[in-house]
Amino acid sequence: MLPGTWKLNVAKSKYSPGPAPQSNTVKFAAVDGGIKLVADGVDSQGKKTHNEYTAKYDGKDYPETGNPNVDTISIKRIDANTIETIAKKGGKVMVTSRTVVSNGGKLRTTTQNGTNAQGQKVHNVIVADKQ
Repeated sequence: MLPGTWKLNVAKSKYSPGPAPQSNTVKFAAVDGGIKLVADGVDSQGKKTHNEYTAKYDGKDYPETGNPNVDTISIKRIDANTIETIAKKGGKVMVTSRTVVSNGGKLRTTTQNGTNAQGQKVHNVIVADKQ
């Protein structure tokens, strides 16, 4: 489902609060019982970003590096095309995400809900195309 390279489709994505990043490319690799994510991009101010994690689909917390708003991530497989991710900072849930792969494995849509580091409500719909 997820393994491969995915490129953010800024035009189809919605970020609230914004602004959206200029670009983001996420590489997923299957690992024993889970997934490894490596993401590189450019934020709305033009600064390069990089974050990564390796996590199993067991709902346990695993460290995420490079994201100032998150220090752990947990993932669970909902079905063959859907995963749920919970991002935490200091043990507090910040954002819950539901990622669905559709269109024959060519489209990834992630819906995020929660609170950002500034205490603002977050509702993002992030669309990415398989490369």
